[in-house]
Amino acid sequence: MELTLLTVPDCPNAAAFEESLAAALSGRPGAVVRCRVITGEREAAEAGMHGSPTLLVNGADPFAAPGKPPSLSCRLYRDAAGRTGAVPSVQELRRVLSAGAG
Repeated sequence: MELTLLTVPDCPNAAAFEESLAAALSGRPGAVVRCRVITGEREAAEAGMHGSPTLLVNGADPFAAPGKPPSLSCRLYRDAAGRTGAVPSVQELRRVLSAGAG
C-alpha cells in the first residue's frame, strides 16, 4: 500500500494529521508514509490534492467527494456524526487503510 501525505507549506494541521495517521498505522509494521509539500494549483491538480492535508492511498484520495476540484486551501473532514474537524479520526483512517490494503 502506497501512502502519500500532501500538504501546503507550513500547514497548521499537518502535524495533527501525522499523529492520527501514526496511531492508525500502529500494528502495521513496514507502512511507509511519503510526505510531499505542494506549492501551486497546477501541482495540486496533478497530485490529486483536495486541500491540505490530503492523504493519498495507492494514489487516490479516499476522503474526496466526487467531482471535488483540486485545491490548496485548508481542508476540513467530517466525522460519522457530520461534525467537521481539521483531520479525520483515527477510526476513519483505519477504515480507509483497511480498504486500501485489500
